[in-house]
Parts: sequence; structure tokens; C-alpha cells
Amino acid sequence: MIVFDLSCEGGHRFEGWFGSSADYESQRARGLVECPHCGSAAVTKAPMAPAVPAKGNQRPADVPAAAPADAPHHATNLPIPPEMAQALKAIARAQAEALKQSTWVGDAFAEKSRAMHYGEESPAPIHGQASLAEAKALAEEGVPVAPILFPVVPPEKLN
Repeated sequence: MIVFDLSCEGGHRFEGWFGSSADYESQRARGLVECPHCGSAAVTKAPMAPAVPAKGNQRPADVPAAAPADAPHHATNLPIPPEMAQALKAIARAQAEALKQSTWVGDAFAEKSRAMHYGEESPAPIHGQASLAEAKALAEEGVPVAPILFPVVPPEKLN
């Protein structure tokens, strides 16, 4: 997985997770990369600082081991609290277990969800990809869908 800082023509900044740089370029060329704030498909890579780890287990002396309890919660490079790590692991396990009972439908997710909702296909657990616009349209129609919290690698991309 590779994480890119992205920005849209409206000036919104957000992250995107991709299998590779080529995956990003392919998805962007097909109009699959959209701003989660405004839905714009005019998305480009934003400048980002490289993640250079400290040598070994060293940490600069001026960086605290953990943020004070009363500090505002902002994204930082500090370790997450153990309780949060445990909760994220539990959610990841639950998602993985649920996906075992679900069928990957890829880009046909919106179409298949809609067909099941309107009785054109038998209901079944599925997961796949949908653009922000497709997800909004499904929600407006009352089609019961939910985002997957952790990125899923399509079966054809698995090693």
C-alpha cells in the first residue's frame, strides 16, 4: 500500500491509499479518484514530506512519549494509545470475518446493490468499489450500504 496526499481543484486536501503509483494513475485516469469533501474528480497529488524514520528506536529529546490527556486530539506521529490500537485491531478482525461471508463485486457494487434492493437479484452480502457520487445516490434511494473502514485488496491483486 502507498499513501498519497491529494488535493482537488477546490483546495481540499485528503489522503488516498493505493496499491502502487500505477494504480493511482490508472484510477485517476478512469475518474475513480474523487474528493471526499466536494466530489470533484479534478484531483492531483499534493506535495508531501517524506517519511524518514529515526535510526533504530531513537526519538528526539523534544518529542514527548505521549500527548497529555487534556491535549487536543490532532493527527500526529506519536504512538496511538494501547486502547485505540486494540479497538482498531478488533474492528479489523471483525471486518475480515464479515468479508469472508461476502463476495467481491469490484466496480459493479452500486449496480448490484441497487439490483438486490429492487428485487432484481437475490439478496447476498457483497463488497466492492463505488465512487462518492454512486454512494450518495445509493443512500438517497434508501439502498442499505456502508463504507468498509479498512482498505480491501481486490482478489486479483492478492499475492
